[in-house]
Amino acid sequence: MRFVSTVALCSAALAVSLTAVSMQAQTASTAHRAYSSAAAHRSTSAKATAPEEGLAAVGSMPAVTGPVKTLYALRYVDLKIGTGEPAETRKFYTVHYTGWTTSGEKFDSSFDHDGKEPIVFPVGARQVIVGWDTGFEGMRVGGKRRLIVPYQLAYGERGRPPIAPKADLIFDVELLAQSDTPPQQQAPPAAPPAPKNPTQPQTQPQPGSNPATDPANKPAAKPE
Repeated sequence: MRFVSTVALCSAALAVSLTAVSMQAQTASTAHRAYSSAAAHRSTSAKATAPEEGLAAVGSMPAVTGPVKTLYALRYVDLKIGTGEPAETRKFYTVHYTGWTTSGEKFDSSFDHDGKEPIVFPVGARQVIVGWDTGFEGMRVGGKRRLIVPYQLAYGERGRPPIAPKADLIFDVELLAQSDTPPQQQAPPAAPPAPKNPTQPQTQPQPGSNPATDPANKPAAKPE
């Protein structure tokens, strides 16, 4: 009986000890969750109160307040990453392109031009729309990209026929090459020589004669 009592007491003590350990673990877990929640709240609060870039006072620039708004932005999707050299500024780009309206109507394409020749333009020289002057940044030669151009970076509020006023445009472009100078255009093939007619050999006027004044070439006088 004494042995049984001793075992029962040990079992009871062990149960009490395990209960205490479990309660300590629960307390620690609760404290950890509370700490994590407080840290996340502090981080969120810090982000919420931190001024956006361009608003805080930096160096000699004074701070400003107010909501930051986006006026317009050029968007793009890289369809193919080129393996050539990176696109550079102040270069002549050789480009294939197709342009659509946002309704899916094609309005121009280099593949529809005579000979399906790509176009060449100096980037940054304002010879194309602003969306093109900036839309090739980050590309590599051989790459393909879809440009989603807002009207402010295309033909503006007035448009240009067949482009409607305030028309956003979509272009698929392929950067074929870039160079420091315009690439030389291939000369058109020479016209073939006129075929000779062996049955009607050309007659050359005799030296000293003039087909317009030689008497032999004058019509006969009318009889009176």
